[in-house]
Amino acid sequence: MNDLYDEIKIALFSVWSRRWLALGIAWLICIFGWIAVSLQPPSYESEARVYVKTQNISSNQQGINSNEQRKKIEQLPNTIRSYENLQKVVRGTNLGLSVVTDKEMDGAVEALRKKTDVELVEDSFYDISVTQSDPMLARDIVQKLIDIMQEENIAGDRSTIAEKISFWDEEVAKNQKILSDVEQRRIKFEQENLGLLPGVGSVSQRIESARNELNQIDTQLISAQSALVALNAQLASESPTINTPTFNPAGPGGGGAGAALANARGTLAEARSRGLTDRHPDVVSLKKQIATLRTQAAAEPSASSGRSVIRTPNPAYSQLQSLRAERSATVAGLRTRKAALQSELSQLSSKQALEPGVASEMEAINREFDSAKVEYDNALAERRAVEFDNNVESKTDAVKFSIIDKPSLSTVPSAPNRPLLLTIVLFFGLGAGVAVAFAMGHLQTSFPTASRLERASGLPVIGTVSLMLTPEQKMARTKNLKLLIGGTASLMGAFALLLIVEFTQRGLVSAVGA
Repeated sequence: MNDLYDEIKIALFSVWSRRWLALGIAWLICIFGWIAVSLQPPSYESEARVYVKTQNISSNQQGINSNEQRKKIEQLPNTIRSYENLQKVVRGTNLGLSVVTDKEMDGAVEALRKKTDVELVEDSFYDISVTQSDPMLARDIVQKLIDIMQEENIAGDRSTIAEKISFWDEEVAKNQKILSDVEQRRIKFEQENLGLLPGVGSVSQRIESARNELNQIDTQLISAQSALVALNAQLASESPTINTPTFNPAGPGGGGAGAALANARGTLAEARSRGLTDRHPDVVSLKKQIATLRTQAAAEPSASSGRSVIRTPNPAYSQLQSLRAERSATVAGLRTRKAALQSELSQLSSKQALEPGVASEMEAINREFDSAKVEYDNALAERRAVEFDNNVESKTDAVKFSIIDKPSLSTVPSAPNRPLLLTIVLFFGLGAGVAVAFAMGHLQTSFPTASRLERASGLPVIGTVSLMLTPEQKMARTKNLKLLIGGTASLMGAFALLLIVEFTQRGLVSAVGA
């Protein structure tokens, strides 16, 4: 414990004996340090917070691609800090007052980019901060950046959409003209090569259709001729007239087999007029009935019971004649149509040799038309989509932009922190003076205490002699102490004065900003 006490006494003695050196070093370091701190230009930071968010609009229903909108918003920090936008800021604020050449503009933009920060702090919240030597200039720059952000999301979008609409208008007009020209060429080619073109109405199509129709007519003609032959045979076996008995109402047995025979023949004629063939069950039954009645009618006496017989036209024969005329006309019409089809086939066969070349050229025109039609439809669809997006964004505000915190006007420099730096320089100067005095005391060989002399010499110290001061020496020592206190107080006063000046300047900045 005594050793520690002795060491403390030795250290204090070393510093105190060289107190003027310590004070001089402190003054020297503080003066240069405070000058360096004072020469550093102040930096004022202005901050603002904005809210940018896409509205929840369904892209399928409204035509707005929300993913593209969000991607664009996420790229806002890079967009705002782009050369074009920062150039607008330089020209729109006091930064551009001293900018004349392009090189100076490039330097101003690059310096502003280093001092500008746009950061996404939360979902859809952006913090904008700018550091400048003038607090009002920093605030003006932040406000200009906010204006540019708003223009980029509102006016910028409108301008971009207007440019897109103008572009697609030109594309639609150009593709429409191309489509119209190709269509006119196709119509003219079709008119010049009518009947030789592929598709409906082409030579091959018409030949195929004519052959199919000719085969059908051959089948119909064979059937009609067969029916006409059978009808002629049946007409040959039929009598033009028939015996029709007349009856005396007063006589017995009115009617008889003759009347039934006449009725059956009339029924048969009616059935054949309806198109029933001889194989039809009703016709077969009527024939059997007529044969039976004919036998019965022949066996009846002609004059019995007051009956008389007269010859009348046979209805069945008349019906058969009408049917034969109809069948003959059908056969003649089919033969005429067959001859016409055969003639048409001959003509079409002679034209068929020209069809491949015409078909190939027509296919090329059709491909060109289809391609032009696709281009026109795509351009028209894009134009409508862009116009629809413009209408939806105008009426629904697809991007919501609002200022949460207005640009701040800082009266306290963000850098440097002069009060802290001045304090650090003061303590560093004092510490450096004490350290140098202490080091000098250890470098010089002296024995401030008897114990230190004993340790150094290895011999016991019998005693010590105290320093006796004369009155003049005491007065001189008191004077030196006052000078030391005055020098130290002056150092502290200089420190306090610098702090007062710093806070006074801050107050002036605040008053100007207000």
